[in-house]
Amino acid sequence: MGIDLKAGGRVKSKSRKAPKSENVYQLLLVKLYRFLARRTDSKFNEIVLKRLYMSRVNRPPMSISRISKFMQGKTDKIAVLVGTVTDDVRFLEVPKMRICALRFTDTARARILRAGGECLTFDQLALQAPAGEGTVLLRGPKNSRESVKHFGAPGASGNHARPYIRSKGRKFEKARGRRRTCGFKVKA
Repeated sequence: MGIDLKAGGRVKSKSRKAPKSENVYQLLLVKLYRFLARRTDSKFNEIVLKRLYMSRVNRPPMSISRISKFMQGKTDKIAVLVGTVTDDVRFLEVPKMRICALRFTDTARARILRAGGECLTFDQLALQAPAGEGTVLLRGPKNSRESVKHFGAPGASGNHARPYIRSKGRKFEKARGRRRTCGFKVKA
């Protein structure tokens, strides 16, 4: 048993070389940033292109409150997020910000514009900052998904994985191993 070299041989890189999405607008952005990554020696364009290839799980959303935290003292710069910008109802005072993203939720867009900010698309950004000058490249929190909390072995010693349970009550996974009064308690 050898490697079938005619079929392509070994997989040299596991990273995507093109997006799986069939969204025509996303494919146009890929075409644009492929050109910019090739014709400018800017690392920014290569990173944006790589993130445009990514799946939705790897392009997590980011709230306007978190973006504003990262943009403190950088009022003249553009925040760039290859993903969705979401609203945060707990965030009361939205500062003036210029943000470039793939998508904005309706409420997030309305609040940014009301504060005198700007919501840019990537083709607009390519005209304003072709090499990514004056930008701050941001990424959303990838491990904040609910499913990530369940990764691991629930109940194992030292493991804080959350079990899949029907409901979070007294009768559900609260007996032996969970409290001292019922036999024993597993050390956290």
